[in-house]
Amino acid sequence: MTPVKPTNSIEHSIDADLQLVARLQAGDDGAFDELMGRYKTPVVNFVFRMLNDAGDADDVAQEVFVRVYRHIRRFHADGRRRFSTWLFQIARNQAIDQLRKRKRRPVELRTFAEEDGQEPASSGRSADREAHLKEVGEAVAQAVSALPERQKTALILAEYHDLSHAEIAAIMKCSVKSVESRLGRARQTLRHALAHLAEFA
Repeated sequence: MTPVKPTNSIEHSIDADLQLVARLQAGDDGAFDELMGRYKTPVVNFVFRMLNDAGDADDVAQEVFVRVYRHIRRFHADGRRRFSTWLFQIARNQAIDQLRKRKRRPVELRTFAEEDGQEPASSGRSADREAHLKEVGEAVAQAVSALPERQKTALILAEYHDLSHAEIAAIMKCSVKSVESRLGRARQTLRHALAHLAEFA
């Protein structure tokens, strides 16, 4: 379950999700396959960006879906709660657990362009340009990875998954104001961390 070209939007039909959840809760394992088909890529890419390590992201994303399957009966829709919110709460918790367990070791860095499945640069680009693009990608990955967990979670969900502040607040179990504050601090930190790249923009 390595990071693949994403369709990061999780704006699926809420009713369709709840129908699949109801089928799974009733014992229809085929519904689980359909839910995975909807959400595997967003979850893998969310975890990858949280951990900045492809191998760990594979393992954690697998565990996320194992937990969904085992605990699906704990999910109860209340008219406003989305399955995607519950799913990303699990993904966030698993990523946090992995960050806590992680020992100091080399991290496999990939640029977000590579992880998102974009096409390699054309052969016409100069070696210097290629090297610079790689440097920028790695600098962004490192800067995001270094953010405090709450800021990093909010930023990833906002910038890479296009979630609203209200949706992020539901996932993080905080207020919309807190989400806005965390996003502001995260973006300010990144601006400072990546200021040395501005001259190449």
